[in-house]
Order: sequence, then C-alpha cells, then structure tokens
Amino acid sequence: MNWVCYILRCADNTLYTGVTNDLEKRLAAHSAGLAAKYTRSRGPVMPVLVESCCDRSSALKRELAIKGLTREEKLALIRSARG
Repeated sequence: MNWVCYILRCADNTLYTGVTNDLEKRLAAHSAGLAAKYTRSRGPVMPVLVESCCDRSSALKRELAIKGLTREEKLALIRSARG
C-alpha cells in the first residue's frame, strides 16, 4: 500500500489535511460530501499538496506535524512543494 498525506483547499479557502492509501477514491469521497465532516459543507475541494509516505504510521505522523503548523506555515509548505 502506498500511503499519502495530503492538504486540500476548500471552496471557502480553508485548508484540510488528511491521509489515505487511495487518493483518487478519497478525493472522490470528499467531492461527494462523503468523507470528512469538515469538508462536507466546504466543497468543492482541490488537492494542493500530496506527500508520499512509506506506511500508515509515517503518514499519520506527517499529518499530525502539518496540523501543528500555522496557516502561514502550511501555505509556505505548499508554495515550496510547487517549486
């Protein structure tokens, strides 16, 4: 399984961070309003950062680290990943 940690930009310009081992399926669930309660009323969502992780544990640790960042730090992370 290939785990990823991702950040979504919601329609209201907020950011949501999550993990999955099937990004395409998870994005479809977010778009359909069937995934996280947070994104249900904030769609549509757009992925702005996707980081590969070697396993579920690593993905969850990365998610926790990202969730600990300020909004500005998250935006800087997104900008740096885009090159």
